[in-house]
Amino acid sequence: MKLRSSNPLGDIVVNTDVIAQYAGSLAIECFGVVGMAAVSMKDGLVKLLRRERLNHGVAVEVTEDKKLVLDFHVIVVYGVSIRAVADNLIESVKYQVEQFCGIEVEKINIHIEGVRVID
Repeated sequence: MKLRSSNPLGDIVVNTDVIAQYAGSLAIECFGVVGMAAVSMKDGLVKLLRRERLNHGVAVEVTEDKKLVLDFHVIVVYGVSIRAVADNLIESVKYQVEQFCGIEVEKINIHIEGVRVID
């Protein structure tokens, strides 16, 4: 899907995959997040995504009133408060995505797909 807007100089078209890639890169920088997860619907397995495939762990939806809804599938660090990680991710990503693309983020859903012990 693509977001379209116009200004006096022309049209602006942004692919939602660009927003997903940007949001994914922001998410893995947040405290307590190990990485993004890809969930296999076929067998229910969760795997950690490499940095270049982060957009597969983020779903971007555009509402009818041109606002964004973001779904993150993340793996968090074992022993860290999931609530604290989620609150940090929501605050950080919401602000930066809105600044990046100039579109309001209506809602962010976080799906914790696993935990990982970090050495």
